[in-house]
Amino acid sequence: MSDRRTRLIAALDTRDPREASRWADAVTPHASAIKLGLEFVYAAGLEAVSEIAAGRALFLDLKLHDIPNTVGAAIGSLSRISPAMLTIHASGGAAMVAAASHALNENFSSENRPVLLAVTVLTSLDDAALAATGVEGGMRSQVLRLADLALRNGADGLVCSAHELAALRAEFGDSPVLVTPGIRPQGAAAGDQKRVMTPGEARDAGADWIVVGRPVTGAADPGAAAAAIARELAE
Repeated sequence: MSDRRTRLIAALDTRDPREASRWADAVTPHASAIKLGLEFVYAAGLEAVSEIAAGRALFLDLKLHDIPNTVGAAIGSLSRISPAMLTIHASGGAAMVAAASHALNENFSSENRPVLLAVTVLTSLDDAALAATGVEGGMRSQVLRLADLALRNGADGLVCSAHELAALRAEFGDSPVLVTPGIRPQGAAAGDQKRVMTPGEARDAGADWIVVGRPVTGAADPGAAAAAIARELAE
């Protein structure tokens, strides 16, 4: 395992730009990036995303999943936002992943091209829920299959559960950027997440980034909560 540094992305899951701005100010000294996703974008729009993300690294978590042409065009429309990281669904297929990678190369300079992250299997799913969608063979097999597809077709990294980190590192080495949601500090409620780990466990398993939302934004002091996670990662 490399001597990678695992960093914190604070997920600002809200519809309210003022609330997102307050959270962003509180966590910025301790989080290396902020996440804005579907809830915020649909409610507040891309201009509000630009305002909140100004001067900050942005993980834009839209999980694009459509036909290749539509995904490529959507990425072109996001060029004015200049996120540091952008998500697509690996299950969209090889052509869709390749179209997303091509669109990034066409619409961004090499200096500001976002890291393209392919979502493998959502952390809200467990083996039973995955099987109910018709996927056989289990979680680990599906994650590795989608990871291989995405990385071979231009993805720079993956969004995955902490429970698949070790297997992904064993299979693909240190090169892919691995971003891990479903992180819960010791004692925090899991909520709708099924495959969770603590920040320290995810760090030790090989995560480059961890995404933490409600345990930070739901705390009485979001800045202090983010600082505690950052200290755990640095131990």
